[in-house]
Order: sequence, then structure tokens, then C-alpha cells
Amino acid sequence: MIKKIGVLTSGGDAPGMNAAIRGVVITGIKLGIEMFGIKNGFLGLYENRIQKLNVLNVSNIINKGGTFLGTSRFPKFKKKVNRIIAIKNLQKKNIDALVVIGGDGSYVGAQKLSSMGLSCVSIPSTIDNDIVGTDYTIGYYTALETIVKSIDKIRDTSYSHNRIAIVEIMGRKCGHLTLLSSIAAGCEFLIIPETKIEKEKIVINIMKKLNKNKKSFIIVITENLYNVKNLAKYIEKKTKKETRATILGHVQRGGSPVVYDRVLATRMSSYAVKILIHGWSGRCIGIRNEKIVHSDIEKSLNKRKKNSTQYWLNLSKKLC
Repeated sequence: MIKKIGVLTSGGDAPGMNAAIRGVVITGIKLGIEMFGIKNGFLGLYENRIQKLNVLNVSNIINKGGTFLGTSRFPKFKKKVNRIIAIKNLQKKNIDALVVIGGDGSYVGAQKLSSMGLSCVSIPSTIDNDIVGTDYTIGYYTALETIVKSIDKIRDTSYSHNRIAIVEIMGRKCGHLTLLSSIAAGCEFLIIPETKIEKEKIVINIMKKLNKNKKSFIIVITENLYNVKNLAKYIEKKTKKETRATILGHVQRGGSPVVYDRVLATRMSSYAVKILIHGWSGRCIGIRNEKIVHSDIEKSLNKRKKNSTQYWLNLSKKLC
């Protein structure tokens, strides 16, 4: 029987993490469980930075971005000897189970702890929306809102100066943020990992629009595909059209979570606690067709999420 549960946030921060922490803590307390927060992710678990949480600790955090528990990346957690220390730290406080909030790297840590006998469940929280087993991750919709607002502002100045604007968007190896923001912001060109095109073809497509008297363009591109500063210089040289590159960077991770992320985080976190007390472990929470579900962490890690569905790609081709 589970009497004490710990919760931590790991990896990159995302809007809605605080809402997820709040949901875990309040649900647990209402079920008669003692709740504990681990500071700074798996590093804090290794360093025994564990504190008891109550309702007051989480009463004013649902609207705040980031994570009040703090987060970090701790590559040394891959070593079993360090995970053994982490589990012993939990055992010292008689903590029976752990909820891990984060992305795929956090899933790996949760899966390894689960394989070592610790009851563990993961909640997907990353702006990249690249986690298998869920339609959406916590933080994705807030990041999308931030990106579209930024592109809208860039469009104003690009139109005023008859410029080509390149906007680099986060997402790592997943183009979902770029794809949906291109549709929502009415961008002219789209470059994502799933459909990367050569820069020569980009220029050809731009020239076609220039020949139709198009004066300004917005090109959105997922990070790590090109050096966008160099790409801007190349396009400007080939088209003779002033071109500027903007890297949105970590502004995409910040800000107060939108309503959907707050509700999603609350639903997922409450469900995570409930499946733990029913004996589940090594599971990851997700939402599919608006229904909260859980699946095997290990199976999720061994698959690649096909975020850029054919529907969205087809729509983007018609509009971009």
C-alpha cells in the first residue's frame, strides 16, 4: 500500500509543469497520502534534496510558468550506482512511489528506476510534443501561442520593409511546433525535419513568388536543420532580397500556461496518482482523443512519434 509519493520535474522546463505538480500533490493529499517534492530533478534525488509538500505549497502556482521545484539535466543518472543512491534517499523517508514530470530523457530515468523496483509513473511535459503515447504534451499549446504571437510581430516589420524573414523554432527532431505555427501564422514557407528541403529549392520557391509580385515572406524552420543566419545570407545573395533571421530561443518555454495546458496537466497528474495507488508502475500518462490513458514507458521510448500527420502536412502544402 502506497503511503508516501514523491514528485519531481526533469529536463527542459515547460509551461504547465507547476500545474502538474499541484495536481499530483492535491490529489495525493485528498487520498490520504503524504506528498514530497524533489528539488532540481534527478540531481536533487541523488543529492537527497527532498521536502514534504502540503496544499499551501502549491496553492498559488497553477498560473506560473517554469517549475517551482526546479529542474536540471543529470547525465550521471545513467549510471546504476547513482540510481541506487537515489532510491536509498527515497527509502530513508519511506517514500513508496515517484511521479516524474518531463520529456523523453525523464522517461528514461523513470523507466530505469521502475526496472529497479521503484513504483514510478511519468507525465509528459515538453513543448516539443515529441512523446509517444500521447496526442499532446503539457506546455505544447502555450509554446505554440508564444510562437504565433512572435511571428505576427515579425510579419509586421517584414511587410513594412519588404523583407524575407526566417524564424527558427524549437522542436529538436520533431517539426510539430513549426508545422502548426506555420498554419496558424499564415507563413509562406515551412521547413521541418520530416520534410527537409535543400536551400536551392527554397530559393526557387521564393523566386516563383517574387515573380508574382510577392513583396515579403515568412519562412519558419525547425532548429538544427540549418544555420539560419547563414541561410539568410544565402537567400539574400541569390534573390537580391533583404533577408533577416530570428531565433526565438528560450522565450518559447516561458510564460503563464494557457488554459488547455493547465487543464491537461491537472487531468494527467490526478490520473498518475490514481494508477500508482492501484499498483501500476513503469507507465506513462497520455491523452488520446481527449481521453486520459496510460501505456508502457519502455515501449513508448522504443518508438518514434509521427507528429506531423499527413492531414497537417497536406493542409500546410495548400496554405504555405
